[in-house]
Order: sequence, then structure tokens, then C-alpha cells
Amino acid sequence: MSVETKGLFGKEQIESFSNGRNEPDWVRDIRLKGLEISESAELPKPDKTKIDKWTFTQTRFDMNAKPKATSVKALPEGLQSLIGEETDEQNLYVQQDTSAVYTKTNAELAEKGVIFTDIQTALEKHADLVKPYLFGEAVKPQENKLTGLHAALLNGGTFIYVPKNVQVEVPLQAVFSLETPEAILSNHVIVVAEENSSVTYVENYTSNVDGNVAANIIAEVYAKANAKVAFGAVDNFGSNVTTYVVRRAHVGKDARIDWALGQMNDGNTVSENTTHLVGDGSWADTKTVSVGRGEQKQNFTTQIFHHGKHSEGHILKHGVMREAATSIFNGITKIEHGATKSNGVQTERVLMLSEKARGDANPILLIDEDDVTAGHAASVGQVDPLQMFYLMSRGISRKEAERLVIHGFLAPVVEQLPIESVKERLREAIEGKVR
Repeated sequence: MSVETKGLFGKEQIESFSNGRNEPDWVRDIRLKGLEISESAELPKPDKTKIDKWTFTQTRFDMNAKPKATSVKALPEGLQSLIGEETDEQNLYVQQDTSAVYTKTNAELAEKGVIFTDIQTALEKHADLVKPYLFGEAVKPQENKLTGLHAALLNGGTFIYVPKNVQVEVPLQAVFSLETPEAILSNHVIVVAEENSSVTYVENYTSNVDGNVAANIIAEVYAKANAKVAFGAVDNFGSNVTTYVVRRAHVGKDARIDWALGQMNDGNTVSENTTHLVGDGSWADTKTVSVGRGEQKQNFTTQIFHHGKHSEGHILKHGVMREAATSIFNGITKIEHGATKSNGVQTERVLMLSEKARGDANPILLIDEDDVTAGHAASVGQVDPLQMFYLMSRGISRKEAERLVIHGFLAPVVEQLPIESVKERLREAIEGKVR
């Protein structure tokens, strides 16, 4: 089934949805413009991956409200396992389908002006703060059919705002669960860190639903001068979820972003992670791990654009392909003219564990400035038979030996992730896939 949106969603339907959420007029206008774009624009064109037959959309985007939870223990067990033990210092947002069912923010943070809330509440209470960043510099609705569709159907997500000079010591955690058949989740996450601030944000995506569903996810991160943002994510949708996810950041002078991404979906996935190092002395570090299995198809593109002088960009990606899974790993380092003294380094490694598995690693350097340093490395191959022989000769079954090889291959990336909770969730997701 190809992506055909014309006729699925009408102008009156979009207007009614926006009015029902008490959104400002400018948000409704974004929605209607997105609808127009979705009906005429082309699909994104990920390298070496045909997606015209993938089902990126469903008919349900205005889902039934879920009941509020009074505590973490009142949530479904599956969500509790992602959250861990409830504490007084915890900063947590839980969303089932499109309903904000549980929110908890440390009182001290609220007193300092930190905002951590669902996107609907943010548009109702903090519209002036949201407006410059909702489809701001990072992502535009007119980029392609799916970004236009996202703008039209935006139905969930979070808004995080950290004022100038505020340090958020306890991570902010969001859990998103997709649970309605034939639905589409259009989640939008905005993280704004003002000058000299810092914040760690972690999100988990999961699904518990029968029937085909779609996830269209966008995250925009804005790190102002000397700000530090750590953004962690573990995407763990089921095989019946087709996913398009875009995560982008704009990083100011002497600011830094650390991406820690676990791409553990079982369904077909297109994922783009892009960072623009706008300011002088800006820094980006992107670490990604993935495990593919079954017959899923995946495309992961990581890009760092150097605009500022003395900017630093690092990309590290490890992927394991099992059974008949196929994945494309693209890494792009672009050093723009004028970004002198910049440094861009990237490594992509893919391990294939069966004859039918396919992996493709493509490191790309685009250099428009002379006075810079840049480097890349890539490898794609099957597991070393000597490793398997050694393990099995010690009485370990082939399945267990394969499990150990996968953990060993991904460990160099997992262990370097800067967010401890992401490490834990990622290890659990990897273990679930290899077993």
C-alpha cells in the first residue's frame, strides 16, 4: 500500500481537531498548511531504500482519551518496567496513545522556571514560548509528504524549556506507548535549553497493539550558547509499526549535544538524526546502536553539519542484522565553507549473522574548507567463525554464542552512552531481540 493522504483527512476534520484542543490560530494554520503539503509533496527519498509501498499512515489520529494515573504503580506493568522505581526527585511524563496519563515534575525545577509538559498543555499555557520552536529552524512541514502529514496530524509529544543559567540535575523521562489499532502517532518533541543551561532528556517508545499502525515522530532540540543537552532515546516499536522519525538539533556557540539512540524497532523504519553546529566551538556526539531481525527494512542516516569555527562532530554507529533483516547506515559529515579548525570523525560498523541478512555502511565526508580535520571508518561483515567455534567448543550452544557475540559487538557503543538509564533500557531491548 503506497502513502496516499488525499481524501483520508479533510480540512474540516483538521480544524475541528485543532479547535477541540484549544489551540492558537497559528497552530491551526500550520496544520492546514501541512495537510495541503501532504496531499501534493513527495515522500522522502532515503538512500538505497524504497519506501513507496510502506504504510506510513492510518485513518485514526484522534484517539480515545485514556484515564489518568495517580501514580507509577497505577500504570500498566509494561510501562512500569520502563520507568523503574518511583522517587520524589523523578521528572516523568507518560503518554498512552495521545493521552497524557501521568506527569510529575520536581517542584524545585518548576520554581526555577523549567517547563516539562505535554505539547497540548504547552500550546494552551505557554504558546508564546512554543511558537518560535514548533517547526522552527530545525524542521519544516514543507520538506516532504511525511513532515507535512505530521504537521497536519500532530497529536502528541512534549515541550521542555530550561531557562538561562538553570542546571537540571535529574533527567527528564518520557514514555510513549502506542495502543490503538489502525492509528497514527504524530509525536512532536521540543527541547529548548537557554544560555548556560543543561538538561538530560530520555524518551522510550513502545507499542502494545494488534493491527498495522504508524509512527511519525519529530524532535527539535535548540541548545543556546554554552548550553548542554543530553538526548537519549530507545525506540522499541513492534513489527506491525511502520516508523518515520526525524531528530534534529541546532547548537549554538560553545554549546554541546550528546545523542544516545537505541534503534530497536521490529518494523520497517526510516530514521534521520541531524545536528547543525551553528556556533563557534559547538560540539555534537552521536552514538547509535541497532539490532534488526526478521524481514524488516531499516534506513538510518546520521548527519552533522559544521557551520561554526572550531566545531567538533563525532558519529559512532554499530548495527547487527539477523535472519533476513536489511539496513542502510549512512553517516554524513559536512564542513561548510568558513568552519575553520573544525573536526569531524565518524565510524559505522555492521555485523551480519546470517546469509540472508544485509547491511550497508556508507561514511561520507563533504568538506568545503581547507583548514580542518576529518576522518571516517566503516566495516560490514559476517561474524568471525573462529569466535563462534571458540565459544561453542566451550559447551555453549550456537544460540547462546550468537547472543554473546551480539552483546560484545554492541558493547563498545552502549558502554560509552552518557545516560545511565538509556544504557539499562538498551541492554534490556537488545536482550529481548537476541533471545
